[in-house]
Amino acid sequence: MNAIAEPIKAHPRAATIFTCVLAALAGLMFGLDIGVISGATHFIQAEFRIDDRTIEWIVSVMMLGAAIGALGAGWMSSALGRKRSLILAATLFVAGSLLSGWAWSPATLIGARFVLGLAIGVATFTAPLYLAEVAPVRIRGAMISTYQLMITIGILVAFLSDTAFSYSGNWRWMLGVIAIPGALFLLGVLLLPDSPRWLMMRGRKAEAVVVLTRLRGDAAVVVREVADIEEQLKTPQRGWHLFLQNPNFRRSVGLGVLLQVMQQFTGMNVVMYYAPRIFEGMGYNTESQMWFTAIVGLVNVLATFIAIGLVDRLGRKPILYIGFTVMALGLGVVGTMMHLGIRTHVEQMFTVVMLLTFIVGFAMSAGPLIWTLCSEVQPLKGRDFGIGCSTFTNWIANMIVGVTFLSLLNGIGNAATFWLYAGLNVVFLVITFLLIPETKGVTLEQIERNLMAGKPLREIGQ
Repeated sequence: MNAIAEPIKAHPRAATIFTCVLAALAGLMFGLDIGVISGATHFIQAEFRIDDRTIEWIVSVMMLGAAIGALGAGWMSSALGRKRSLILAATLFVAGSLLSGWAWSPATLIGARFVLGLAIGVATFTAPLYLAEVAPVRIRGAMISTYQLMITIGILVAFLSDTAFSYSGNWRWMLGVIAIPGALFLLGVLLLPDSPRWLMMRGRKAEAVVVLTRLRGDAAVVVREVADIEEQLKTPQRGWHLFLQNPNFRRSVGLGVLLQVMQQFTGMNVVMYYAPRIFEGMGYNTESQMWFTAIVGLVNVLATFIAIGLVDRLGRKPILYIGFTVMALGLGVVGTMMHLGIRTHVEQMFTVVMLLTFIVGFAMSAGPLIWTLCSEVQPLKGRDFGIGCSTFTNWIANMIVGVTFLSLLNGIGNAATFWLYAGLNVVFLVITFLLIPETKGVTLEQIERNLMAGKPLREIGQ
């Protein structure tokens, strides 16, 4: 082991960060696909002459595909490995992007979006799992948050691209051009090492030691980490069988499911998918809608750095408290302004600022930290199953949000819709206090020991 460690001991941190960032680029693919449809819907609706209900399905069918992809990703990441799963996701992403750009009918576009969803479902399951397994404990939260940062960068890039193509109204280029970064990601992911934890689960200890040595650079740290993994692997149960037989594992799965419901029903993806429509409701013209949508993407990126900088210092729960409070306030004020009527330029700008305040609240808290917590609270033997359940839930909840927003606007009105989401954020603030654990600076193995010992969920990180 020492012979392996010595040549690379000076560069373990660089190797770890390079590996984590490259894996987190899966989030870039996710962000591109979230953002790109927002600017395209108006032009798609005009060309195909379709109603709001069809647009809701063009937007939301991606989430159905993602839910199905997430279900299959649990088995795939276990049987084929995290790396091969990411390769498949990148391949499907490129294919779905190209088909979206060539779509000749609403049905074709819905099918292409479904393929994209399959890709995103596999990626959103596998990337956080992979990151949790390769990152050292001292920077694990920041590295997993990098995945969320890549999502926000993808959204921003897509918004800017949409803005550029909006002057010509060419929605096909909006949707098709994201195949280019997809192809680059496919090439990059080929350079990733396999997860050392997955290698150990497959009985390939020597290969796991090589990977860990490259990532840690310290033989003593590698020995301890290998020993911890081996200890956890002694448990014969896994996945579905563990879920049926162990009530403590059912608690962690339930917590992961709850966390993802909370993330989606903050209302964030409502803004991501329908930002131009929201700005239209504030009285802005098409050009202003596109540029303000791009500003939403920029604020989303910048605020994510708050989480990356604080998650391993301040902790998970304090940041979630702040985030849910800010989100409830921001959406509550936006709803109130829409209820009172937005008549002047000052009122327009104030409403935009409050919407951006909501974006900051999400990007610094629930956006990255929900993924972090979901990957941390599952025991090793059931991690694939647990994260698969929570990721599946993420996409079902995401689809519900996407497929109902325009109907809510048309049914109960703009103000009541935003008040509804503001109220949900207040509820999530209470749930965070009652159930969510603080996992800052705690090893995955210690969290598992506390969980399996029956400690209350909010205390498993102590």
